[in-house]
Amino acid sequence: MSTPDPHDPKGLIRESYRIEGITVGECRTIFLDWALSIAAPDQAAPAIGALLEKYGTSAPDHPMTTTLREGLQKSGPARRKGGRAGRISG
Repeated sequence: MSTPDPHDPKGLIRESYRIEGITVGECRTIFLDWALSIAAPDQAAPAIGALLEKYGTSAPDHPMTTTLREGLQKSGPARRKGGRAGRISG
């Protein structure tokens, strides 16, 4: 048995690349599971970069490569409309 990848300790990303016919939706579900298992969320971006380098270069058109690239994109700041403002549309 080999040593687990520190960026993919459960092997979720590795296994997704081995599933023939996997869809983007399935990759997103796997990615979410992977992201929730990250011990230090601030390390997600470097881990995604390492995983893309490891798997994405040899499988640029794979749905997980697309999903990992999307995971690197910065999302806007979290916005919350709570209370009365959330119930009343402008």
